[in-house]
Amino acid sequence: LKEADKRVSATYYMPHMAQSPMEPPAAVVRVSKGKAEAWAPVQNPRATREGIAGLLKMDLEKVTVHQTLLGGGFGRKSKPDFVTEAASIAKEFQGQPIKLQWSREDDIQHAYFHAVSVDHLEAGLDADGKATSWRHRTLSPSIASLFAPDPKHKGEFELGMGFNTMPFSIPAIRLENPPAPAHVRIGWFRSVYNLPHAWAIQSFAHEMAVAAGKDHRDYVLDLLGPGREVHNLTFGDGWNYGEDPDLYPIDVARMRRVIERATKEAGWGRKTGQGRGMGLAFHHSFLSYTAIVFDVEVSKKGEVTIHRADIAFDCGPQANPERIRSQLEGACVMGIGIALKSEVSFKNGVAQQDNFDSYLIPRMPDAPNVVRVHLIDNPDDAMGGVGEPGLPPVAPALCNAIYAATGKRIRRLPVGDQLSS
Repeated sequence: LKEADKRVSATYYMPHMAQSPMEPPAAVVRVSKGKAEAWAPVQNPRATREGIAGLLKMDLEKVTVHQTLLGGGFGRKSKPDFVTEAASIAKEFQGQPIKLQWSREDDIQHAYFHAVSVDHLEAGLDADGKATSWRHRTLSPSIASLFAPDPKHKGEFELGMGFNTMPFSIPAIRLENPPAPAHVRIGWFRSVYNLPHAWAIQSFAHEMAVAAGKDHRDYVLDLLGPGREVHNLTFGDGWNYGEDPDLYPIDVARMRRVIERATKEAGWGRKTGQGRGMGLAFHHSFLSYTAIVFDVEVSKKGEVTIHRADIAFDCGPQANPERIRSQLEGACVMGIGIALKSEVSFKNGVAQQDNFDSYLIPRMPDAPNVVRVHLIDNPDDAMGGVGEPGLPPVAPALCNAIYAATGKRIRRLPVGDQLSS
């Protein structure tokens, strides 16, 4: 960094967020004659069964869990606290089924929140704008604080979500993970730590391109370098979603392909007019590859209109293409909410948001006028995930488009009223 002709640095913030499914947690539990039976929309029925057995001091074989239709979950219903709460009540009313349904206020104020995060990045550029060095410090509490004494550092499975799996071809790279103890309960949230890592890295790559005076697409393709396979342990301790990295390497050629497809379909480089711009971001997560381009317009009052979203996606073999499209469309809208609106703040340890009038989620006017999903035909590679990979690149792509439209750089989410101030 000290030897660079030009240095670029920036710090990015992502707040606590709640999963806020449209259907709040609910459960029916009956305890009778030394047995328990539960009906609940849970993402982890095994953990639910173990939780009830532990609470009621029953053998596991005495507990039955019926998994109902889930509705929305986004990670919240992987935690069975609302079912064990119902079981504790049902224990006092032997033989009677007890229904417990949380209110919206209960759900938002007592979520297992997505962790707050701050990421600081620095890069050195040579006289031609080419990256010669990269430093990334990530700071957020570990989700492992749910299961054990707070480790105060993110673990390898969290760092493996886009932090030390970055396949940029840069000669000097330094990655740092200082301690950050948890102060509220945090938990699973769709895409988990891919969200802050993609938000920071993809925003910063755009800032580097601007500092170098280069086209963003061309610049990131140069950052990625030629097509090659990168082992996920290249940058230190890593995690590969439980899969063998030799079977599931990070394939730079596949990453380049989704970038090229998304930008081609979006008409990258076309003139968009005053107050309108295009933004790009991409990310590898859950063994799949996603790139997205937004075409947005920002009014003089700071109102954002999203004219179009083009999403290119490579998950390997496609078992059900229509379900893949629906997951990517939903992730796009959810990511728009994360970028523009959603935040949980705390005062004296209490969440200050408690319903959709204060915890804001995207509504119909916030959605893109058009969402186009472009699936890469790739039947020969191993199958990757679909439900979560579409979310991480949404916020940085949208904020990069906002910069292209307005010249205003967003480094703190949500955007909120930053465009009108």
